Amino acid sequence: MVTITFYGATKTVTGSRSLLKFHNTNILVDCGLFQGAKENRLRNWEPFPVPPADIDRVLLTHAHIDHSGYLPRLFRDGFAGPIHCTHSTSDLCEIMLKDSAHLQEEDAYWANKKGFSKHTPALPLYTLADAEAVLRFFSPLYYGEDYNLGGIRIKFKDAGHILGSSFIDIKASKGNRAKKILFSGDMGRPSKPILREPAQVYDVDYLILESTYGDRLHDDAPPEEQFARVISESIRRGGVLVIPSFAVGRTQTLLYIIRELEEQGRIPSLPVYVDSPMAIDATDIFQRRISDQNLTSRVLTIKGIRIFCPKQLHLCRTREQSKTINRVKSHAIIIASSGMATGGRILHHLELRLPHPENTILFSGYQAPGTRGRTILDGNPSVRLHGFDIAIKAKIEDISGFSGHADYNEILAWLMGFNKAPERIFIIHGEPEASASLADKIRDRFRWDVVIPEFGETFELGI
Repeated sequence: MVTITFYGATKTVTGSRSLLKFHNTNILVDCGLFQGAKENRLRNWEPFPVPPADIDRVLLTHAHIDHSGYLPRLFRDGFAGPIHCTHSTSDLCEIMLKDSAHLQEEDAYWANKKGFSKHTPALPLYTLADAEAVLRFFSPLYYGEDYNLGGIRIKFKDAGHILGSSFIDIKASKGNRAKKILFSGDMGRPSKPILREPAQVYDVDYLILESTYGDRLHDDAPPEEQFARVISESIRRGGVLVIPSFAVGRTQTLLYIIRELEEQGRIPSLPVYVDSPMAIDATDIFQRRISDQNLTSRVLTIKGIRIFCPKQLHLCRTREQSKTINRVKSHAIIIASSGMATGGRILHHLELRLPHPENTILFSGYQAPGTRGRTILDGNPSVRLHGFDIAIKAKIEDISGFSGHADYNEILAWLMGFNKAPERIFIIHGEPEASASLADKIRDRFRWDVVIPEFGETFELGI
């Protein structure tokens, strides 16, 4: 018997964790942290539903923390198997898991210092030592490389979401029978800067499909056009443009487009401050892993163009460098983590810039419910930062076209390329309305069997 059990990303966009049981082998696909609303975050502290020591190996679709960030805790609680992913994902996880561990330790430190934890002492979910230890278990594979486990074949295919992101293609065989199980992870979009388009797949029997934008369409207007407009209007208002940005993927895309707009003469050259050590490290990885990028990026690199370097780029690693940005009053762009304003240096910039109408805050990606980013984007008069209610008077902008997630038309178009109907599609990684909407659209157009799993629900796969 082969089964799949969903232990995360069920009716939510976070905490991706799916367990495949192949006879005597337990494979965990993704091992993410729950983020966003408190009821989700509390799940990180619950014992893992399966003893970690019983998990034989982990497969990662990509490096984002909601897909990889629980790994150090899994190791701490007994997991000691190999972790397979692409080489770029392995590189990115090295910086992201260490950064996540640092935040866990910092949260515990402040909880103890301020006395706001119910536990004495407050402990981190995991430590830097845990993160460094689990990194030793990474065993990366190349795109398209077959990896065989005796009756199981694993292959990674480009998902076009972030550098190194992948569809995980698993073929399970028993005797003369074989079935293909495909995990979409987070599915990317066509014709995006830097990244290749999501690979077309075939002969899929069971599809585990994300639905982040399952009820929405991205704006048809090119995001580059919208970005140029936002920058120009920010200049006219005389303020500073502040962009909460994901350190991996989004920051590099923004730098690429700013450089392009400068070279095309569509915007003047402005000081651009990247205030995120992790984003800086991630950009270094992007520059090293050019082979995982699209043909345009590779051609520009051959021509000697530094594709992530606007003319006046300032990289701010230290706190002292970050503090100097506070003296900048106008005609500048600040890019800082995190993308949903849940923590990090962006909070200091928002606290300083939000109360002033000449400034602009630009959101360039999905803002999950319960995050500060969603609070600001929803038009509230204030947001809680560092224990104070900060007035929101700055101009708030949102460009959904930068999103790394396919919208429902893009997902349906990808599904149209299938050469046969899957036996079943499992819809995960979306808010309830988005998952239900995508499921209905797939049923209406293709008449395929679609289910939306509950947390902990198990399904038998006919292999």
